[in-house]
Amino acid sequence: MPVLDPNPQNGQKKLLLVFGAMLLVTVVIGVIATIASP
Repeated sequence: MPVLDPNPQNGQKKLLLVFGAMLLVTVVIGVIATIASP
């Protein structure tokens, strides 16, 4: 992976942040759906 070569730590941190954001959005949508459903 030559893109992450110059700064692997920063790239990994950004990737982790994106994954965390996706997971958070999924959880929030799931909670809203659970509350909205009777």
